[in-house]
Amino acid sequence: MTSFKTCLTYIISAIMLSPIFPNEALGQQATANYDENKIPAYTLPDPLIMKDGKKILSAEQWDRIQRPYIYHLFEENVYGRFPAKKNTISFTTDAVDSNALNGTAIRKLVTVYLNGDKDAASSLSLLMYLPKNAVKQVPVFLGLNFYGNQSVSNDADIPYSDKYRIDGEGIVDHHATAASRGSQAHQWQVKEILSHGYGLVTFFCGDAEEDNPDGWKTGIRNHLKDQLKIQPQEWGAVGAWAWALCRAMDYLEKDKAIDARKVALIGHSRMGKAALWAAASDKRFSIIISNESGEGGAALSKRWYGETVAIINHSFPHWFCAGYKKYNDNTEAMPVDQHMLLSLLAPRPLYVASAVEDQWSDPHGEFLSALNAGPVYALFGKEGIGNSAMPGLNQPVGHTIRYHIRDGKHDVLLYDWQQYLSFADAQWK
Repeated sequence: MTSFKTCLTYIISAIMLSPIFPNEALGQQATANYDENKIPAYTLPDPLIMKDGKKILSAEQWDRIQRPYIYHLFEENVYGRFPAKKNTISFTTDAVDSNALNGTAIRKLVTVYLNGDKDAASSLSLLMYLPKNAVKQVPVFLGLNFYGNQSVSNDADIPYSDKYRIDGEGIVDHHATAASRGSQAHQWQVKEILSHGYGLVTFFCGDAEEDNPDGWKTGIRNHLKDQLKIQPQEWGAVGAWAWALCRAMDYLEKDKAIDARKVALIGHSRMGKAALWAAASDKRFSIIISNESGEGGAALSKRWYGETVAIINHSFPHWFCAGYKKYNDNTEAMPVDQHMLLSLLAPRPLYVASAVEDQWSDPHGEFLSALNAGPVYALFGKEGIGNSAMPGLNQPVGHTIRYHIRDGKHDVLLYDWQQYLSFADAQWK
């Protein structure tokens, strides 16, 4: 998850790119617009219209015909190919503290090996907090963190990794220091999660791929290319992070303490993009939460507002596939937009959230994306947002698809978690 310092750096880098990127003949999409009156007209593809122009009329038609077609369009044009080959994981439980967090939790440290043997170069280090006094299997929230597991809690027994990190609190020369311990604890709200009877499972995104243009060289896109029968250039870092979330889910299905039928997938910012793509690729996640995932996540790409396709591909060329770059200054030619990605999650409960000071992520575009996924949810008899008007601050709206915009900046706060936990309560209890 992203600190404010990181987000500020992210925004400044985009401003420095205006009015056009060096040596690139790009148009207005190379700049960030924050004026609703300047947004050109755009047309959203209808997710219910098939390639032959006919309309999808049932959930069965959607699942059999349209969903695979739209999913493939996202593979070709945004995220790259998702590995079809199923690999075999193995795991070790490295440490268990049955009296963690002042006796309220069980803390587990688990290593998941992604190639079946104990190869640390292709492994995920899971940090798990479960309610201590649970009498049955525990539903959990699963998400990627930005700075390492030690940033999630002040717990001194959580180990560091030596992998590259984006700059943030307690990160020096892209590596974690003691000052990073607990630096992101406010974004995870472990005690609040435990109070609802749920657990938390998280791991560092850098376990799958370090977040820099050369990250593929030391990450799973390179190490597992032969096993997965996919070349590094066929997918991007967002795809690698998403795939790793699915492998963490493989482990959760094997852990007898976990109710694997009740796993909520949560992601903030770029990890929100990964969470949405993981959930589109894997139907096992029962609830999906996008927290300020912005461009390439929940926000509409054809809306010229905040971050754009051109800006994100220039600033983070490693995140998406090469096909996405074709639309840097021609988003109207894109055969998909992000409401269609959200549609792929139907009929599972979906929560999309924004922050009013995070205009870079285009809150209105995130709302419109959630709104326009509603017709697909309706095929399954599920009610979406239910109101076409953008809600006021701190006034959540919607049903199976839910949305809020809160006051404040690009972050994950207690208010957000309170809404997500209430949403989970409504689905799971």
